[in-house]
Parts: sequence; C-alpha cells; structure tokens
Amino acid sequence: MHVVVIGGGIAGLAAAHALHGHDVTIVEATDHVGGKLRTSEIAGVAVDEGAESFLARVPEGLELAHAVGLDSELANPGATTASLWARGALHPIPARTVLGVPSSLASLHGVLSPAEIARAAMDLVLPDRSPDDDVSVATAVGRRLGRAVVDRLVETLLGGVYAGRAEHLSMRATMPQLAAHDGSLIRAARRAMPGDGATSGPVFATVRGGLGRLAAATAQASGAQICTGVTVRAISRSGSGFRLVHGATNAEREVSADAVIVAVPPPAAARLLADVAPAAAGELATIEMASVVLVTLAFRRGDLQPPPGSGYLVPPSAGRPVKGVTIASAKWAHLDNGELTIVRCSFGRYGDASDLQRDDAELVAAAVAELRVTGVVTGDPVASRVSRWGGGLPQYAVGHLDRIRRIRTAVGTVPGLAVCGAAYEGVGIPACIRTGQHAAGLIGTFLARP
Repeated sequence: MHVVVIGGGIAGLAAAHALHGHDVTIVEATDHVGGKLRTSEIAGVAVDEGAESFLARVPEGLELAHAVGLDSELANPGATTASLWARGALHPIPARTVLGVPSSLASLHGVLSPAEIARAAMDLVLPDRSPDDDVSVATAVGRRLGRAVVDRLVETLLGGVYAGRAEHLSMRATMPQLAAHDGSLIRAARRAMPGDGATSGPVFATVRGGLGRLAAATAQASGAQICTGVTVRAISRSGSGFRLVHGATNAEREVSADAVIVAVPPPAAARLLADVAPAAAGELATIEMASVVLVTLAFRRGDLQPPPGSGYLVPPSAGRPVKGVTIASAKWAHLDNGELTIVRCSFGRYGDASDLQRDDAELVAAAVAELRVTGVVTGDPVASRVSRWGGGLPQYAVGHLDRIRRIRTAVGTVPGLAVCGAAYEGVGIPACIRTGQHAAGLIGTFLARP
C-alpha cells in the first residue's frame, strides 16, 4: 500500500515518520524538506531562517527529537526574559501573562499609565460574560481590560506568534485557556499559570546547529522516499485509490497512491482538494495567510549594547516596521562564538505587506535603524541575511475552530485521505507534529482495514 505525503514541512515529515514501515513517498515543491525549519550560515554561524525554537512543556517536539536521535543536541535558552517598547522606553514584559493578558495588575506598572491600570482593574468587577460565542481577541480583552492592554500587550505578543491582529483573531482559537472562563480574564490568566508545586523547567528548546537538523533527521528516520522540486497540481479518485498529477500542463506526469496526506498551507490544500473533497476545499480557501520576513544581522561584539534578556518586542502602535528583535547570541549559548553577536529582526503582520515589498537592502537598513532607535547598536553589521516567508502563517479568524471541524468532517468522508499542518491545531512546531501524527494514525487505520 503506497502513501503519498504532499508537503515536506515538519507536519508532513512527522506524518511520514509515524508511518515508518509503510511504503511512503514525500512530495515537496521546493528544493528541500523542512518548510520553515531551515538553517543556513551567516558570518560562519549556523542560524535558523524561520522558527528558532519549540515549546518544551508539551511533549511532541521533544519526543520527536528523541526518536530521531537528537537527544544530546537539544539546548534551552540562556536568557529567558525580554522587554517591551512602551511609553517611549524599553520595559520588562510583564511576568506571568497569557499572550499579554495579565494575571496581576501589579505587573503592568511602567508599561501602562495609572489610568490605564485602573481601567484594567475593572475586569475584576465587571459582570460575567458568555464563553460560548466566539469573538475577536480585541473585543473580548478590550471589554474586560481596556484598549491599552490590547494595543500595548496583547497585540504585540499575538503579532509575534501569529503575525496577526487582535481585531481579526479568534479568542477561542488563540486563547482557549481564557475563552473557556466566563468571568474575569485576570483571574482566568491566574488559573492558567502553573502553580508553585508545578514541575518547573525550560519553556522552550531548540537543536544545536539549527532546527533544520530536526527536519533532516526526521526525514531520514522516516524511511520515506523523498521527491523535491515536484509540485502536485491535482488529486482525483482512481478506483479505490488516488491519482496525483504533477508537472507542466503539456507534459503531465502521474503518481498513484492508496492513501494521501495533504500537508501544505490552506491555499494550496484548497486547490488540491477541489475534486476529492470540495466542501473541505471551500472552507480551506477562506483561511487567510500572513507573510513575514526575518532579517538576521551579525555585529562585532563591541558594537552592540543589548538590553537585558533575549530581546524586545515593538507594538504596532509605535509605528515602526520591525515588530520584534531577538538577541540570538544571548538567547542561545551555541550561537555565541565570542567575537560576533547575532541579532534577528522580524517584520510583517496580517493585512500589511508594504514593508515586505522592500528590497533586501532596504529591509536591512530598516532593521539597523530600529536597533539604533533603542540604542542597541553603535556600529554597522558585518554580515546580513534576509529570509522571506510569503504566506507563511495561517490566520485563526473568528469561527476558526468551527471551520476546522467542518474541514475534518468533510475530509473524513473520503477513505484514505487526511490533512495536517499549521492551519488546524496551532502554528507551533509541537502542534504541527501532533497534526501530522494524527493524520498518520487515520491513514494507518485505513491501511489496516481488510
């Protein structure tokens, strides 16, 4: 029985790995597997071009790293605090927040004015709300805590995770631990925090040498045949299996499969499923995407005066193109060679691609200008790299969870078909791995039928 996985990102690779022992082919449109897990050198240092870490307090990322032989290569951040640009200066990001929703009013001093903190305190006395209806994050948090918490905190942290906007993103999909409660968001955030007796440990982890190594090791351990540079254009039913078409329209080629896992972003998945699962394709076509750019810079050690911690975030209200700065050499000890400091600057939010349309030189200049505004650098970079991720992050708009439920139901009516990726259960690496393993489980069950 032949399984084809369309898409060689970490979700597709995890699916192929979970199907080890079956006849699996991974078909990837680009010239490499890994998707946003890509690593290349800058000034002789291997630095991630996309995702740089994964959550260590959920199991899937760590378990996959262990399974593919990277146990001894795992690393945790050396610097775990970060700053926030607010009221004209850098302040520590308030501790113990859930994507910017505070669990304590005391943590807001400095970031918000006394009047804004007083408005946030109304959350503790306002009437309860209904947790049943999905609304935007801006609506839910703004009602309870005021607009300042949305603009300065929530918007800033959501921009880092989803490259999204609070007015567009679903409260139930992006903050489920808060949306489930009908009263105070401050108290809900407090309940969501680990207790004093909870197991403590690093929140994030990575692989020395870059997360591209995790993708490569997973591909190798899967035992799958890997075909890069091949774009599948259509899927149709053929007898009890599937027919996949790729190649130019005047020189089409076909691949037959008994089962198919579609592990590509929503726009591509919608095109592929148009014939075999049209209802799912229609829903996938409504999921919008955000594009991001990461500018990586290498500075001489003496030309950098970084703030304490791993970097800082910039709210959209500041009106600056850079939304986040990571002092990668401070965050990850294996990136510190004693001579250079590596800095990553991120650009891009949903609905605004103007900055991303600049050429590489302009983006590098904008990144350096940002670092000078906050007094982080005094010299020029000795090396730079621009990594563009067009349509890289799905947006979890209001109603997203219901939409995903309808997609899974529609796909589930087609025997031997499954989907996975960042659009379904979360944009983080463990969530993508989980969807790939879930898809593999469905296909494994299908293959085991008489």
